[in-house]
Amino acid sequence: MKKVLITTKLLPEGLNELRKYFEVITPDKDQFTREEILNQITVVDVLLPTFSVQVDKEMIDAGKNLTLIANYGVGYNNIDTYYAREKGIAVTNTPYPVTEPTAEMAFGLLLSVARKITICDRKLREPDGITWGLLQNLGQSVFGKKLGIVGLGRIGKAIARRALSSGMEVVYFNRNKLSEKEERELQVSFVPFDTLLKTADIISISTPLTKETTHLFDKPQFDLMKPNAILINTARGAIVHEKALIDALRNGKIWGAGLDVYEFEPSISEELLAMDQVVLAPHNGTATVDARNEITAYAGMCIIEFFKGNLISVVN
Repeated sequence: MKKVLITTKLLPEGLNELRKYFEVITPDKDQFTREEILNQITVVDVLLPTFSVQVDKEMIDAGKNLTLIANYGVGYNNIDTYYAREKGIAVTNTPYPVTEPTAEMAFGLLLSVARKITICDRKLREPDGITWGLLQNLGQSVFGKKLGIVGLGRIGKAIARRALSSGMEVVYFNRNKLSEKEERELQVSFVPFDTLLKTADIISISTPLTKETTHLFDKPQFDLMKPNAILINTARGAIVHEKALIDALRNGKIWGAGLDVYEFEPSISEELLAMDQVVLAPHNGTATVDARNEITAYAGMCIIEFFKGNLISVVN
């Protein structure tokens, strides 16, 4: 029986189907250490890593029988896909189960920052932490505002649907412009990146992390944004230059930010932790019982189908 090494403890329900066909190796604790993975990967056929595990050349070389890396999640910048391809190892991801929960998180952060939900909740719990009054604790309405989405893939489109239902106008910037028919159906408009930065009231990032998108948001981009603008990032932390974001928030270049990902996670800058206009989440976009089981089951399906000769969600 072929062996699958799973780097991180997952909910068992999502593994039921996979266990019918494979010997599944999982950690007793939260996650195998790197040393434990390197020791065990030598005898397995499949590696199922989560985003916190760096699958680099050393790890790939250690997998002498490895034929598939089935990534848990849509983003796969934690895997050296180019080297895997050189070694004849396929890499898959799980794009579909992450779409709706990540969009929920993005829109939740958007509302929490705009309406100051988190900071008001926190201050209400402190003695004399908040002042009640007609002109106190004022946030921003989202109805009638312009949402700019950077990266209109599956998640970006799911965010757009939520924004439209809340009475927002949606513009987007994408590597490839959608057809006019699809734009009409989605009720979105393409604009150049700089135009999006200058005109959007709220900007949500849904683009993958690549060499081209690393530090896509840096000082020049923040300088173009409105002083009342809100930045939402549920994609990858390094798309935003964290120091430049901190400076923009501190100097009033933008109004607030909602972040689920960080440039150096799990480390978060002390300055961000101290800012009332920032809402933070611990890379929690898909952290629901439903989504965790669906992602696990989808990764398992990719593995099962791969050995049947069917390539599903292959990224390299």
